Amino acid sequence: MSDPVTLAAQARVETENGSRYLTQLCKHWSHKFPETTFTPERGVVPFGEGRRFTAEADPEGLTLRVEAPDLEALTRMQGVVAEHLARFAFREDLGGIAWTRVG
Repeated sequence: MSDPVTLAAQARVETENGSRYLTQLCKHWSHKFPETTFTPERGVVPFGEGRRFTAEADPEGLTLRVEAPDLEALTRMQGVVAEHLARFAFREDLGGIAWTRVG
């Protein structure tokens, strides 16, 4: 039996605080999803049901990736991640988060 097809989208946010935001996002979700893992450079949140959030931080910014089994779930994940990031980054104008579908 093959794995279900997973859809993915990625976004890049330019910020000097990428590592801080990555940590805040992962700590926030780790209470509900205990399998969450993160370092200052990379975090993974397995939301379950084929959904996953990954973030990678570097000195210039943060790369966000969401994966889901269908377009509806992917779109919902994009919104949830963007909303939480905006909440944690309220002191900084990150601009709009532009998601791009990836393979």
